[in-house]
Amino acid sequence: MLAGSVALGATVAAATRQPNILMVFCDDLTIQAISAYNHPLDLLETPNIDRLARQGMRFDRCLVPNSICGPSRAVILTGKYSHLNGFYRNGHVFNGAQQTFPKLLQKAGYQTAIIGKWHLESDPTGFNHWHILPGQGIYYNPPMIRNGERVTHTGYTTDLITDFSLEWLKQRDKSKPFLLMTQHKAPHREWAPALRHLGWNQDRVFPEPATLFDDYSGRGRAEHEQDMTLEKTFTPRDSKETAPPYLNAEQRQAWDAYYEPRNAVLREGKLAGRELVRWRYQRYMHDYLGTVKAVDESVGRMLQYLDDEGLAENTLVLFSSDQGFYLGEHGWFDKRWIYEESVTTPLIVRWPGVTRPGTTNAALVSVLDFPETFLAAAGVAIPSDMQGHDLRPLLQGRTPTDWRQSFYYHYYEYPGAHSVRKHYGVVTDRYKLFHFYEPDMNYWTLIDRERDPSELRNVYDDPAYAGARQELHAELQRLRTELKVPAQDSAESMRPKQAPAPTRKKAGAGARKAP
Repeated sequence: MLAGSVALGATVAAATRQPNILMVFCDDLTIQAISAYNHPLDLLETPNIDRLARQGMRFDRCLVPNSICGPSRAVILTGKYSHLNGFYRNGHVFNGAQQTFPKLLQKAGYQTAIIGKWHLESDPTGFNHWHILPGQGIYYNPPMIRNGERVTHTGYTTDLITDFSLEWLKQRDKSKPFLLMTQHKAPHREWAPALRHLGWNQDRVFPEPATLFDDYSGRGRAEHEQDMTLEKTFTPRDSKETAPPYLNAEQRQAWDAYYEPRNAVLREGKLAGRELVRWRYQRYMHDYLGTVKAVDESVGRMLQYLDDEGLAENTLVLFSSDQGFYLGEHGWFDKRWIYEESVTTPLIVRWPGVTRPGTTNAALVSVLDFPETFLAAAGVAIPSDMQGHDLRPLLQGRTPTDWRQSFYYHYYEYPGAHSVRKHYGVVTDRYKLFHFYEPDMNYWTLIDRERDPSELRNVYDDPAYAGARQELHAELQRLRTELKVPAQDSAESMRPKQAPAPTRKKAGAGARKAP
């Protein structure tokens, strides 16, 4: 009994003192590429990220409100959906004058820094130090902006972001708790690995996802008319037929030595159809996963510093990404959709004294929850206009009875890259109901993930789902009202379709059971 009381006291103490906060954030990193998530294709070993999972909590359904880079970052800074923070799509300019969690932590005595990818167009606010990539950033020899001054560096961007993060940690005011947001470009397109990782897989043939040659026959026009396939959208830069223009002579020599012999089959012109898609998939896996290897090494370096400096016990470490990504599923790369590979992002949290090591959590959580969690951990009052939830109860091993059972999603970037149509919807543990709502493409989709885990069939008009459909429409409207979503769609387009009347069967014929 005494031991239990002591353990509880330690947890309470850890939860009430101000921890340091280290957020390691990636761009387009998906759970399929992290070995801690035990993906069946076993694509890559990530020992340092896995260490975090062993020492903390792995979340299996961390969802994003808007699966695109800049908007997801704006959500995290503000704790608000795109329609409230004003950043709907890439290319918009973030309003840095608005309330953000780094500003609130600054007021509470934290020293704050952001290093790496920013991607919000305006200058960062709320940070004592910032050293960011302009725009998307590049993988080698990146120009950067350090506290307003443009600078240029030589080296691999993932390594440099790690170097600069460690440099700031060493030079910070050690009398204050810190917030450090280390934000990588990797593994964003065009997936250029560090030179040391060229050939890392020794030409292993990666297993293909079951839906690599999906024909989208069970879904609507939106899935057919996208532009994000390995078959049609992959470019010579993506397949490394063309080297990046920003390599120096030494880097270009190493690049050519690896890629040129492997491009010979393309020059011969013998690849076409499915064989060309398969070749591109193998190149894509080598390069995408190769960039993740450098991220994993970066995580190891950061954790080692915390250990060496005696900071690990009082540092909350959160590892995540701005959204998920397709690794050939449905024949795709990129993100944007409400479908699972896109809307679900990695989330691993280590918080010694609060989170029991080696735990997992299947609750519906979100990047929207990060700022409230950071503020609560620091003992800072959570503003009433934030729209997420404090993750601390889950991190402490308990799920509140009123935890969210559904989640609202809204994607806006059309016309835009990859031609994914605007859509909004609701996600639950089992279902997804979503609406493509433009004048020339106005229809609903209902996915039953329990019966259709690969999300291949729209069952919206199936009479067997009439009850589920009605409940999901009601829940979607409740969420839109609660979240103060503007009525951007006409009343007619918002109205649910009427399901076709079920066919009456003769007695004894056996009615079809509802799911």
